[in-house]
Order: sequence, then structure tokens, then C-alpha cells
Amino acid sequence: MKVKQRTPVAISSDSYFFEKDKSESILVMGVGNYLMGDEGIGVHVIQEMAKLELPAYVDILDGGTGGFLLLNCFEAYSTVIFIDATMDGKTEGTISLIRPKFASDFPSALSVHDVGLKDMIEAVYLMEKVPDIHLFTISIKEIAPMTLELNQKIKDSIPQIIEKIINLSKDLQLKKL
Repeated sequence: MKVKQRTPVAISSDSYFFEKDKSESILVMGVGNYLMGDEGIGVHVIQEMAKLELPAYVDILDGGTGGFLLLNCFEAYSTVIFIDATMDGKTEGTISLIRPKFASDFPSALSVHDVGLKDMIEAVYLMEKVPDIHLFTISIKEIAPMTLELNQKIKDSIPQIIEKIINLSKDLQLKKL
């Protein structure tokens, strides 16, 4: 892929999500606390994806620890791919794909964003139109407060997860056609 500078979107304005029809686009949203080391891997992945020339149907969003502020995304997009860290006991850097149907299907709590994220997902399932949700998790060993640095195994998983996200996006887009 060609390298292109593309700024990840971090918008809390409702108008951004409704300025154009995004129902045929796929939103890739990285969540996590960037200041908590490996726990912020979702945001790091979005930052790396921002450097790539992505398909026109893929939008990226740095969801940070946004919680309910992200609800508008689920109204605007018919397909959402999350990226988040998990402490699931698997080897560090293990990438898993989950098809969550309820908040309880999301990984167990890592930091303050977990409560907001799980509550937000429960709210999504109460909406009239529920998007197709996919969750990529990256297994981490520990949370290191007040650092931007990633463990090398976690850092090494970034190209692999980006490839998986792009492949899944292609497959999902082909199903829409």
C-alpha cells in the first residue's frame, strides 16, 4: 500500500456523521486509552492506518475513551469494526475477531473506557437500526499507566491487524454489492 498522510477523525460533533450518507461505508474505530501503554492499542492502530491509502469506503475514527459520545457513529454507519485491547490470558499480540451481540461479549474491563463502551453497546442494541459490529482484539499482558510506549509484541501485531481489517473490510464491502 502507498503511504499517505490521513488524519484520524476525532469529532464529537453530530453534524460530521450526517454530512454525507455513510450507510455504504465501513467505520474502523480504535478505542482505548492512549496514555495507558498497550491498553491504547486501538488508537495506535488507527494512527498507523491514517498513514495508508485506504479504500474510499473505509473511514477511520480515533474513538479514544469516548463512550456515549460515539453513539452517532452507529446511526451513521451500517458496519463498524472496533479495535481494542484485551487481557484474555492469550499470548501478547494475539489477534482475535469477535462478533459481539451484547456488551457482555466485549472483553473484560481494562480501564475507565470499558464501562462507557459496554454501556454504549447496550444502547446501540436499543436503537431502531443496529449496525453490523465486528471487534478485533489484541491480547495484552499489562497496563502501564502514563506511557505512550507499546510493548514490542503489541507493536509487532499492528501490521498484521491492519491487514486483517483491510481484508475484512473488502469482504464486507463485496457482500454489500
